[in-house]
Amino acid sequence: MTKKTIEITIHCADSPIQLPAADATLLQKATQAMQQAYAPYSHFRVGAAVLLENGKIICGNNQENAAYPSGLCAERVALFYANAQYPNIPIRAIAINAEKDGHESLEPVYPCGNCRQVLLEYETHSGHPIRIIMGSARKIQIVDRVSDLLPLSFTG
Repeated sequence: MTKKTIEITIHCADSPIQLPAADATLLQKATQAMQQAYAPYSHFRVGAAVLLENGKIICGNNQENAAYPSGLCAERVALFYANAQYPNIPIRAIAINAEKDGHESLEPVYPCGNCRQVLLEYETHSGHPIRIIMGSARKIQIVDRVSDLLPLSFTG
């Protein structure tokens, strides 16, 4: 038997000031979207902002529903809208931020497994990596491609 090691690189920053301007803007848009989330049950608000190859930024936020699990995560709301409006435009990056009870998360919030799978399919379909920018009040973490967060992925 052999052993295989999987490594990923995570770029870390303490503040949006340390980010390239485009990344800081995308994270700011995700934070603005987060504030408009519909989360009356969990009070956990998540915002996402998708940067398309054509420069358009599409925002989304989590949408809860009393008929759980009928709601959707912020990432999928933004991704599905982007693909519905711009079906042939590749996604360059997505930024995510979250807060609980009005307090921004102290640690970056990572996409759930469902969102990772959806992101991976868009990345695979377009043939271009999608950067993921995960923000918080104190830390920002960035991975260069979705496959870094889902290394042993299902690709159909």
